Amino acid sequence: MRKVFQEELTQVGDDLVEISKLVHEAITKATTAFEGADVDLAQDVIAADARIDFLQNSLDERAIDILALQGPVASDLRMIVGSLRMSASLERMGDLARHVAQLARLRYPATVIPASLTQTFKAMAQHDIDITAKVIELLQTRNLEVARDILKINIAVDDLHLSVFKAIASPDWNETASTTVDVALASRYFERFADHGVSVARKVTYLVTGEWHGPPSSIKTAS
Repeated sequence: MRKVFQEELTQVGDDLVEISKLVHEAITKATTAFEGADVDLAQDVIAADARIDFLQNSLDERAIDILALQGPVASDLRMIVGSLRMSASLERMGDLARHVAQLARLRYPATVIPASLTQTFKAMAQHDIDITAKVIELLQTRNLEVARDILKINIAVDDLHLSVFKAIASPDWNETASTTVDVALASRYFERFADHGVSVARKVTYLVTGEWHGPPSSIKTAS
């Protein structure tokens, strides 16, 4: 029975890695579609989100079965509960990648972002891609240096997000109302995507150390 239990725990960990890889693929494709007005690629991201949702539901069902049938305690219990919360964050990251792709599809054949903010969004998108690569590595290795890297990248995303809203509020901003809304939404999607990466990093840190340190006031709770 103990062997079966350990195999089930390993499978939960493997499922988290698989979902994180799909999220990495989703945000990479979504940003390419977003920057290049590639409607076909955007549609691929939107359709593929169902796979992420399915895997998250399967992982959650597996975890709940373990809780009900195996009665895990101590570190094993932390692993199961943490996995449930991490799967929710990963699923939300997939949703946010889909939202980015939907913006690209909505504004096709035009691009979503005006030229004045192209480089800002390119940097923000790359940071999000880097975060998902780090999340995959973190879930595979539980190396807390990687978790700290994720938090550092998130700070850069927050700074870029703030710069977008400063640009929108500037007297020099002369874009249309629809473009302004698109810019604000897109910035929010990229910023929240990074926040959920931070959430995963904090959960893994908790699993490794057994200590929970709430996010500092400068880092918002992801939603």
